Amino acid sequence: MSTFEALSFDNLALKLLPIDPEKDNFARQVPGACFSLVMPEKVENPKMVAYSPSAMRLLDLDDSQMRREDAAEYFGGNKLLPGSKPAAHCYCGHQFGYFSGQLGDGAAMYLGEVVNKAGDRWEIQVKGAGPTPYSRQSDGRKVLRSTIREFLCSEAMHHLGIATTRAGTCVTSDTRVVRDIFYNGNPIQERCSVVLRIAPTFFRFGSFEIVRGTSADTGRKGPSEGNEQLLRQMLDYCIKNFYPEIWSAHQDSKEDLYFEFWREVTRRTARLVADWQCVGWCHGVLNTDNMSIMGITIDYGPFGFQDRYKPDFICNASDDGGRYTYQKQPEICKWNCKKLAEAMRMVLPAARTEPNLHQIFDEAYQDGYTSKMRMKFGLMKSIPEDKDLVESFFQTMEKTGADFTNSFRCLSGIPLPSSSDFVKRFEDVKDYLLTQCCTAEELKKEYKPRMDPRQLQMFLQLMQTNPGVVSALGPRFAAISQELERMEKMELLESLTDESKLTDDRKSWEEWFTKYTDRLRLEEEGCSDLDLLNSERVKVMNQTNPKYILRNYIAQNAIDTAEKGDYSEVRRVLRLLENPYEESVNLSDLSISYAQTVTDADEQMSGASSFNVDAGHVRASCSYDSRPPEWALALRVT
Repeated sequence: MSTFEALSFDNLALKLLPIDPEKDNFARQVPGACFSLVMPEKVENPKMVAYSPSAMRLLDLDDSQMRREDAAEYFGGNKLLPGSKPAAHCYCGHQFGYFSGQLGDGAAMYLGEVVNKAGDRWEIQVKGAGPTPYSRQSDGRKVLRSTIREFLCSEAMHHLGIATTRAGTCVTSDTRVVRDIFYNGNPIQERCSVVLRIAPTFFRFGSFEIVRGTSADTGRKGPSEGNEQLLRQMLDYCIKNFYPEIWSAHQDSKEDLYFEFWREVTRRTARLVADWQCVGWCHGVLNTDNMSIMGITIDYGPFGFQDRYKPDFICNASDDGGRYTYQKQPEICKWNCKKLAEAMRMVLPAARTEPNLHQIFDEAYQDGYTSKMRMKFGLMKSIPEDKDLVESFFQTMEKTGADFTNSFRCLSGIPLPSSSDFVKRFEDVKDYLLTQCCTAEELKKEYKPRMDPRQLQMFLQLMQTNPGVVSALGPRFAAISQELERMEKMELLESLTDESKLTDDRKSWEEWFTKYTDRLRLEEEGCSDLDLLNSERVKVMNQTNPKYILRNYIAQNAIDTAEKGDYSEVRRVLRLLENPYEESVNLSDLSISYAQTVTDADEQMSGASSFNVDAGHVRASCSYDSRPPEWALALRVT
């Protein structure tokens, strides 16, 4: 293990890529450079909210270092680690389908690259440490709620087995900033907070878009428009350092080199989004500036795990047009790979990428999605009809309003049909699954109008008298269309009762379970040891279908308690998310790692079964693996 003072920094990116010559820190366009040197701004009284032991071990830092009194000073931006050289990365991006020009690290700062004792290189950065030349009108700060969400979800995704940046620490402070959370004219003061992020690199698709020309749609261009030399410099740096096998095989032919790089990035991106789909996770802002060249999940903003399954699930409350719904994520990621190819067009002809995009992406996606789905259903054999079984499961979840995570997890409770206890266990699972379906009242609340009826009526009259206004409304028209669909759905639900819904749900699930039982009988064919096969199936299923995910209500409860100065819930949730596939998790020894900040709540909590939620002065008990409580249905993330 190492110490803060002995970390081995080798800041290769700053050695090999051009740095902005301007030393002053003010908002500006930055041509001809990949980085601008900056310094973090100090915060008042930084405090360690939580840290991830496994993430910090990537840097050879153990608990003894993380319990140091100055740990929060280093990772809150008040003190520089010896050898670090803070900088902000310049990049552009397509945001919600349109080229936005220069964006860059407006709240994140590269601290440097640490080479650990195993020889692995890790770029570390702090997010929320103050303004940079790319902050535009922002102050470069992040607040406690968003920092906790990124910290917890980064680690949750890693322990789910999904490629991601890591989050090492979450630090808050007594420095305050003003934020209007829902952009509704009700600003509040919030604590400045900082998260330490760790990855091989934070280069993204948008890094290469700094050389793009003027967009016909937006009139914006990259700050290094047409700079082919810079594009090649960035590509060679990324390929040589992060795809060395491609560099070794193709460095003699630059066009082949760049094509193979693009192809591998496309494959990794496809496999990544397949993993997202299999756990019901939505990114929320799949812009090109939020897509990693490593095929890992980056930039956790308004993300969300599905509770009740909905194919058009939107986790970002500000995504009015529904561009980034759950079911659209694969196509959006493919579109982003196309934009990456366009950014490389000066050195990689479109004739090499355009004819191959769909095949490369679709094959990688289907391979990843299909193999993971078979594991989720416990299907050891592969037959073509499995696709229909999976699709019908999703259709039944949608129809009954069933919980995504719990519906999958409970399937491992069903043994093979020839098992002696099949009937009883089958009935137990079916009864449980019916409790995971939404109620009639929840369904009606879901489709309640969100738009003022008078406003909607005005839009309808306007569209009838002037059909051309539809194109002028743009994304706003999509929101209106969705509202009309909600109204139609609400009319159909008026007579629905919990009793009638339960009857319908039971029938729907019985129909699907008939298909599943028939399919499981095929697994038994040729089997000489039924118990062993059952055991193998259950093991695979329970290592693929998580019990614990970062549901919005769990994150919100951790945030609410942390904003009152109690960080114990953040730490408990982290421990839970580090063991997402376990039936139970021991949370009683957390005080060992946080000896200096033990709270009464740490002493009181000894199990992982439930927690208490303070919702509008009403405290209610919730389990970490349950459907969301009623108070959580109104949570919005922007």
